[in-house]
Amino acid sequence: MGLFQRAAGFFRSNSGRKTLTLKDEELLTWLGIDPSSRRVQEVTYITCLKVLSETMGKLPLKYYQDTPKGKIRAEPDLTTQALTVRPNPIMTPTTLWSSVELNRQHHGNAFVWIRRQNMVYRGVPIPNAVSQLWLLPTRSTSVIVDNEGVFADAGKIYYQYVDDQTGQMYVFPQEDVMHFKTSSTYDGIIGKPVRKIIGDMIDGAAEGQKFMNNMNKRGLVSAVTLEYSEDLDKARREKIKERYSEYLTEARETRGVIPIMPGLKLVPINMKLSDAQFYEMRKYSALQIAAAFGVKPNQLNNYEKSSYANSEMQQLAFLIETMAYSLKAYEEEINFKALRKDQIEDGYWYRFNEKAILRTDSKTQEEILAGYVNNGMYTPNEARELLLLPAQEGGDQLIVNGNYIPLTMVGQQYGAKKEGGEEE
Repeated sequence: MGLFQRAAGFFRSNSGRKTLTLKDEELLTWLGIDPSSRRVQEVTYITCLKVLSETMGKLPLKYYQDTPKGKIRAEPDLTTQALTVRPNPIMTPTTLWSSVELNRQHHGNAFVWIRRQNMVYRGVPIPNAVSQLWLLPTRSTSVIVDNEGVFADAGKIYYQYVDDQTGQMYVFPQEDVMHFKTSSTYDGIIGKPVRKIIGDMIDGAAEGQKFMNNMNKRGLVSAVTLEYSEDLDKARREKIKERYSEYLTEARETRGVIPIMPGLKLVPINMKLSDAQFYEMRKYSALQIAAAFGVKPNQLNNYEKSSYANSEMQQLAFLIETMAYSLKAYEEEINFKALRKDQIEDGYWYRFNEKAILRTDSKTQEEILAGYVNNGMYTPNEARELLLLPAQEGGDQLIVNGNYIPLTMVGQQYGAKKEGGEEE
């Protein structure tokens, strides 16, 4: 199918084509992100996209089942392989989910096509099983609401993908496309990207960055005026202007000396960045853009109000205030679209392990796990599993301190007194 055959060309090393990553302009263009756009070139904007997309790629997806005894890790199946091992022949789960988040943040929407096939898994035939997951470029995908019931039932949603090279069109029903949108949605169907909401702020930051780039090109030298005392005709003025333009260019590039003819004077047009509060404005714009994305200042290398001691708390705040909504939205869409109806009824579900971005140092991790085990919350083998250690015999039982007793029994260990003061 042309949809993923053409996508494979961006990753495979065929015909001398190199393997592309999210940093390559060609892949960004395929994803519908214009690398030449001044908004994409604005460092705060691209940093926020990087933080959010890489965070999404870091989180492993786990498969669970609700049972009468509680939550347990479920046995992996074909769907689990597609979601957590290899979504398609050319993408890893890390690449898929980071690309999805990049599209979602930049365009407001991201689409993943679920390819279903009749397959055999461990000797058991499974009809209409999830075999592959493919990212649909957002700029080439449209959402269609069938109000008239042209395709089937009225009110259903379809996704139309048009290959921008072949012009071939594909229409997928809503159950075959996972649609991830931003929280800024006014109709619940289409998400709106942050760049559309705070576009002026991003444009202003980009202009400031462009100004600094021009200053660097001039060697951080301000513009100058050339003063002369005598009256010059137009031809002589143009000749002097041309000559001193060459002198100034050479001086900036070589840090050389500019020769000045008698009667002429170079006067710099002083414009101090401090007087224009340039740094403060750039800093304010960066913080506003980051706040719109939910990215914390320390993730932009702004450590004025942070330290090593509170870095973990800031990471926890990022997880709760920024990623929690996104993770819940991802999980709801995955569980509804990727799982069969019977699996949902039997209590199967997927969840991202957010603890992957809350890893602490070894000493703190030891104290936390020891507390969980000693207080009967984890079995020793469950704690060993978190440390990637094999299970040991006898490690599947909960243990607690033998001195602990229920609150209602406090004092009974000393013996209850009868009437008359005698102990039982």
